[in-house]
Amino acid sequence: MTDTMTTTAPIIILVHPQLVENIGMTARAMANCALGELRIVAPRDPWPLGEVHRQRMMAASSGADDILENAKLFDSVQDAIADLNHVYATTSRLNDMTNRILTAKAAAPDMVERVRADEKIGVLFGPERTGLVNDYIAMAGTKITIPLNPAFMSLNLAQCVLLIGYEWYQANDSTPPSQIHVGKSRPATREEYQNFFNRLEHYLDEAGFFVADDMRPTMTRNLHAALQRADMTEQEIRSWHGVIKALVTGSQRKDKPHE
Repeated sequence: MTDTMTTTAPIIILVHPQLVENIGMTARAMANCALGELRIVAPRDPWPLGEVHRQRMMAASSGADDILENAKLFDSVQDAIADLNHVYATTSRLNDMTNRILTAKAAAPDMVERVRADEKIGVLFGPERTGLVNDYIAMAGTKITIPLNPAFMSLNLAQCVLLIGYEWYQANDSTPPSQIHVGKSRPATREEYQNFFNRLEHYLDEAGFFVADDMRPTMTRNLHAALQRADMTEQEIRSWHGVIKALVTGSQRKDKPHE
């Protein structure tokens, strides 16, 4: 997935947002997750914002200006979702309605599947203090919950957007879950590992490390396995050769009688 925002990503819809700072931080969260389109339904502060409120919002966005500049304003939720094929509603509340409920992690592949089928989708987020009311939740085909500590489930608006955006981004991302950055070096070859181990074993022999012949195979295997797990680079192997040389040379100097 590229680092540019895609027009096929879920549309973020803020319903009656109250604080301009939260709108700005939402845009910041969206930009981190390659979510490009923001819709705002009847915000508390008159839109377009006055200069002071606008500056506060832009400062909170930390540079996600394009999202805010291109945000679309709507008078009602019905208008904001009219062109969408599927809508997700975020809420932690249980109600008497029959809902399809997904966690944010489970919702992400569902979103990906719909986007790949050329569906236009959006996610509703309610006001900071109250969340979405049931009338708005009823307009959505899927309800999203974010499992958190039952004793304290309190997210601000931008945090909620970020959590769902993160799961969306991860569902599209191909970054390996684990990798080693080798800088200007390269991973060591098996031959380089073996050459180093042979040298290490030679000097361990000279130092009398292997005191029991019957234990030698087990000890050498353990040492060998430990080296393999290190995932060293060619430069690191050469550094360890230097360590052995320094230890051997230093020991030889100490053993020489003083003239």
